[in-house]
Amino acid sequence: MIFTETFKIGAVAPFNFDLTAQIFSSGDKQIRTYTNGQFTQVLTLNGKLTMVKLGAAGTIEQPKITVELKSNSPIALQDRQKAEEAVKFIFNLGFDLSVFYSEVKNDQTMYYITQQLYGLKNPTTATVYEALVDSIVEQQISIKVAHTLEERLVKKFGEVLTLDGESFYAYPTPQNVACASLEEIRNCGLSQRKAEYIQEAAKLIVNGKLDLEHLKSRRSPDEIIAVLDEIRGIGIWTAELTMLRGMQKLDALPADDFGIRRVISRYYCGGKPIKAAEAREIAKSWGKWKGLAAFYLIIAEIKDIAV
Repeated sequence: MIFTETFKIGAVAPFNFDLTAQIFSSGDKQIRTYTNGQFTQVLTLNGKLTMVKLGAAGTIEQPKITVELKSNSPIALQDRQKAEEAVKFIFNLGFDLSVFYSEVKNDQTMYYITQQLYGLKNPTTATVYEALVDSIVEQQISIKVAHTLEERLVKKFGEVLTLDGESFYAYPTPQNVACASLEEIRNCGLSQRKAEYIQEAAKLIVNGKLDLEHLKSRRSPDEIIAVLDEIRGIGIWTAELTMLRGMQKLDALPADDFGIRRVISRYYCGGKPIKAAEAREIAKSWGKWKGLAAFYLIIAEIKDIAV
């Protein structure tokens, strides 16, 4: 028997759900995707696997999100509350973009791009562990290859929710990864070292020596980087990417990332190769929104927005 519940939640305007969710349009439908105006992902809510389906309601200036929950178990009030909390975090619904827009309005290039991408919010992973693992996977390989490996990890170690005969996968828990063998992790296409890094981080969490979720409450980026840097295989680039993707630390700029340097160069340096220091210098005009501004540049490149 499938249990279903539907409700709506609000978001701080401006918010363009379709524009924001489009980055998931190429995702695996068994894991996370956005098709026909509907975002779907399996989340673990209070220990229960639940399919979460989201759609847009209202307008960019008066946004609302329709939420449909599906589970093989009864959906309690606390499950709905947990779902609402998760959706708000994943899509950063409580963030006021107008503050960011005001901060960068004197940068003509960024101002133009923000107007073209008005209402775009930066999605966040449901857990910091997911952001950390994905960042490790993406070290020194192409994003396309990395996404393939990430999907393999999810299907190998994620819990399975079956609805109407179809299987859907939640992101693997640290417990599942910690209990796996290195060979199983490597069989997903990872190098020996990356498999070790991912499993060692999982074991630190399981053993209570690392609380990634607690790091979200720390305000100092340097403090967070210092903690993450203690984990084997985690350098500044991986730490900054994890902060941006999994903690909503929008001032984090992974300037050592080739892709980020490329988009900054495209819009600010005529496309010539630039170094991390040059990227950071350009980003100073974005104030405390460096990471968010870089995200806008990435989406601008994907949409081939010319300035």
